[in-house]
Amino acid sequence: MAEGSRDQGGVGTTDPEEDSPNMIVYRKIEDIVTRIQDEKAGGVTIRTVKSFLSKIPSVVSGADIVQWLMKNLSIEDPAEAIHLGSLVAAHGYIFPISDHVLTLKDDGTLYRFQSPYFWPSNCWEPENTDYAIYLCKRTMQNKARLELADYEAENLARLQRAFARKWEFIFLQAEAQVKIDRKKDKAERKILDSQERAFWDVHRPVPGCVNTTEMDIRKCRRERNPHRVKKSVYGVPDDGQSQPSPIHISSQPARKPTKEDVQKEITFLNIQLDRHCMKVSKVADSLMSYTEQFMEYDPFVSATEPSNPWISDDTSFWDLEASRDPSQQRVKKWGFSLEEALKDPAGRDQFLKFLESEFSSENLRFWLAVQDLKRRPLQEVSSRAQEIWQEFLAEGAPSSINLDSHSYERTSQNLKDPGRYSFEDAQEHIFKLMKSDSYARFLRSNIYQDLLLARKKQPADTEQGRRTSLEKFTRSVGKSLTGKRLTGLMQSS
Repeated sequence: MAEGSRDQGGVGTTDPEEDSPNMIVYRKIEDIVTRIQDEKAGGVTIRTVKSFLSKIPSVVSGADIVQWLMKNLSIEDPAEAIHLGSLVAAHGYIFPISDHVLTLKDDGTLYRFQSPYFWPSNCWEPENTDYAIYLCKRTMQNKARLELADYEAENLARLQRAFARKWEFIFLQAEAQVKIDRKKDKAERKILDSQERAFWDVHRPVPGCVNTTEMDIRKCRRERNPHRVKKSVYGVPDDGQSQPSPIHISSQPARKPTKEDVQKEITFLNIQLDRHCMKVSKVADSLMSYTEQFMEYDPFVSATEPSNPWISDDTSFWDLEASRDPSQQRVKKWGFSLEEALKDPAGRDQFLKFLESEFSSENLRFWLAVQDLKRRPLQEVSSRAQEIWQEFLAEGAPSSINLDSHSYERTSQNLKDPGRYSFEDAQEHIFKLMKSDSYARFLRSNIYQDLLLARKKQPADTEQGRRTSLEKFTRSVGKSLTGKRLTGLMQSS
């Protein structure tokens, strides 16, 4: 790392009163780490350990850290102390010197303390160019302890492709930093190399490890205040490839936020908190369930009857799918969702028939009319939109539908300049109404159940008819054979 960036005194840090949501946590962790390192006040002894051919400077054992946590923080359970120490390590305040996994072990594993320059409270958000310089520098140093891991080699190749146009500049930066590092004392260089590696283990962690720097409310908030964030470790500007969109940084000095600014920020954070999040495991389960449900309907996965039109010239399958006489598979598919029922012409007809029996067919007729409006030629849209309004939404309409006030107001405003999507809010409201109310009753109705059972019985009835005809044929053949034998016996006698 460049000498200027290593000099803690020459680097401006962010305001200590930075109101990041995690700053309180950082301050508490840093207080614990400072007490651990203070040997005069009963901290852990930092020592140099002799190995077979070299010395390992400035290290402590994991067991010493665990014992200190239990003694000074009044922790009785060793597992709790290990968990707390692992949280401290996950944020990069302590790190093992033997691997990239930032966890604390209650044994003789050697750990080293991170330099305050790299502490998370400095609001580091390093760019990919910084990471590329670091990895490129590691390849130049040609030491076994600095050899790239497999995931780091893959990241280096990916970054080299991404920064192909500026790779020469990155290479020169890395080369200059290697020359500066070689002038330093060997023990000091070894400590600084390990601290730099631990910093990147936090911000570009090993696959499968805890990432404490994921995009969250803090980063969303900082993106709105980019002047308060340290963007580069080595002072190298990035092309903006690490961000989804460039952020304009004003050259004007930051002004003191007003009451309106604070209100906007509170509103923004509330929106972020209310966002619906779902675990990846649940998403995977939903995807697997969807795949299993629709697998038998996919001609590329399951065999189709009478033949597969995608690999043959026979289009009978498409003709059967478009017919008004649905197969048992099609009827079963209507039960998956209202969308599937309305996609099928026969399902649409049956659902309309059911709604007519409940005197609410105007909902589906309105929905279908809006769908038809979206496919109309542009010159017909205006007149057709007015017809739909007069039939379903105007006062005294012959087929009046039930809309909430918000959707009605939005639709009436849209009709001042009618277009294909003027009824979008009303259509969505009616669809949700049918989905939550009418569709559930349709699946329980005699119309759907009888049709589903009839289609299930049809193959069985056909099979039973085949058996009956076969039995009749066997009996007739048996009778004819018996008659011929009797005639032969009478003639012989």
